[in-house]
Amino acid sequence: MPTSRPRLPRRRVALPLAAATLLVPVATACTSSTDSGGSGGDQRLKVAMAFPPAQAMSPYGDDAVTLSRLAVVEGLTRLDRNGEAGPALAASWKRDGEKAWEFTVREGAVFQDGTKLDAAAVVRSLTAAQKASPKPRVLSDTTLTATAADAGTVRITTEDADPLLPQRLANPSLSILSAAAYKDAAKVNPAGHATGPFTLAEVNGAVSATLERNDTYWGGRAKASGADVKFVADGTARANALRTEDVDVAEYVPISQASLLGDGLVHEFPSARTNGLSLNTGRGVFADPAMRAAAREAIDSQALVDGVYEGRADTAQGLLGPGVPWAADLRTAPTGRAKAAAPAEVRKTSGIVLATYTNRPELPEAATVVQQQLEKRGFTVKQVVRDYAQMEADALAGKYDAFIQARNTLLDTADPVSYLASDFTCDGSFNITQLCAKPVDAAVDQAAALADTDARHQAEMTAEAAILGSDALVPLVHERFVQGYDDTRVQGVALDPMERTLITADTRIG
Repeated sequence: MPTSRPRLPRRRVALPLAAATLLVPVATACTSSTDSGGSGGDQRLKVAMAFPPAQAMSPYGDDAVTLSRLAVVEGLTRLDRNGEAGPALAASWKRDGEKAWEFTVREGAVFQDGTKLDAAAVVRSLTAAQKASPKPRVLSDTTLTATAADAGTVRITTEDADPLLPQRLANPSLSILSAAAYKDAAKVNPAGHATGPFTLAEVNGAVSATLERNDTYWGGRAKASGADVKFVADGTARANALRTEDVDVAEYVPISQASLLGDGLVHEFPSARTNGLSLNTGRGVFADPAMRAAAREAIDSQALVDGVYEGRADTAQGLLGPGVPWAADLRTAPTGRAKAAAPAEVRKTSGIVLATYTNRPELPEAATVVQQQLEKRGFTVKQVVRDYAQMEADALAGKYDAFIQARNTLLDTADPVSYLASDFTCDGSFNITQLCAKPVDAAVDQAAALADTDARHQAEMTAEAAILGSDALVPLVHERFVQGYDDTRVQGVALDPMERTLITADTRIG
C-alpha cells in the first residue's frame, strides 16, 4: 500500500467472542494419548497441502497457518470449538487493569531443540512479531508490549484496552519459538525451534517437507511417528493422490473431484471463507468508483455457484457469509455507493488485468466466468493465473487491477474486526484493494472500540456496509470446505472452519 496515503488515528479495542456457533467441533476418532497406541499408531502420515511456502515458512504470513495446520507451532493460547481461548503454552492468565495481562508460562514445556520454554522466550517471540515488517495481520489493529515479570510470568500491555488479547495470542503468527529461530536477522526459522507435536525437520523449497514426531511434546507423544508432506498446487493431482492412496490426507479437494471421490473420501463442512473480487482503488480503471460499481453490477454470484461450485457454495450476501451466523440478521444496505458507469463509458477504458491463483482449483474457473461477465459489461480483460506464492507480493503492492481471492474472515482473531482492519483500512497490512477511506476507517474503529458483543457485531455490519458501498471488494461466493481422507482408515483429522488445524497429535493411520 502506498506510504503516501494518510494514516488515521487508531482507537482499536478487540473484544471477546460470544459466538459458540463460530466453530464446529473438531472431528476426531480418538482422544488424546501419551503413547502411540493403536494399530498403525507409529505409521507415518502422507499429506498433500495446497499451498507451498510463500515466505520460506516465515511465521508472520500465511505460512504460519500451514505450520499450525501441520501441528508444528503453538502460541500462548489456543481456541476451542466455541472460539474461546484456552491454555496452550500459557497455563493460565489474568487481567491486571484495563490494558495489562499476566500469563503464566507452562512448566516443563521445552522447544524442539531441547531448550526450555520460559518467559524470556515468550517475550522474544512476541517482540519480534510486533517489530516484523510487514506486521502480521493479527497485529494490524493493536500494539502489544511483552516483558518478563519473572522466569515464569509474562506481562503483556496494549496501547488500548484489548479484552480479546487471549484469543489474539492463539493466532499462528504469534507462535512462540526458541532463541535459535532468530539467529538470522533477515529470516525467522521455525524448523526445529517450535513446540508442537511435530518438528519441521526439512523443507524442500516449494515441493515437500518432512515432519518428525516431537517426543518431548508437553501434551503427549503424537500418535503418528511423523509426516511426509507434499505441496501440490494442482487440485486434481491432490484428489488423484488421495484416490490412489499416495497420500492419506489431502486438503481442499476440488469441487469437481468431490463427487468422483465419493462420500467416504470427502468431508464437506461450513466455512467462514468469502471469495471476493478485490478491485484496485489506488490506480488504474478501478480508481474510479463508477467503474467499480459497473464491475459489481456485472457479477452474477448464482452463475458462479451453479457453474463453478456445483452447488457446494452459497451465493454472496456480503463480506461475512454463513460461517458468521449472526451476520445475516444484522446486515444493512451498503452505504455511499457510486452510480455505475454505463457500458459505453466502460468500453472507453483501457484494459484491466484480472489475477487469481491455482492453489484453489475453483478460482481459475471462477476467474474465467468473472472475465466473461466483465467483458459483457464492456471491460477488456486479461487474465493472470499463477501459484499464490508467486503472486502475493504483487497483489499486496497493487500491481493488478482486480484480484480474486478466498479469504477466511475469522482467521486472525476469530472476530471479523481484525479482518476488516487488515484488509480495508488505510494502514491495513493485507489491503489488496488499496482502499483508504475515512468513513471505512471510522466505522472499523467504532466497531473495535465497543465492549458489548451485540453492539460490536452491529457496528461490524455498519463497517461492512461502508466497505461494500465503496465497491472495493465485490463478494463472489461463500465457500464450503472439502477435505479429503478415508475415514475408514485415517483418524483424528481436524475439520476446522477457521483453518488453523488439520493434522493433530491424534491424527493416525488405523
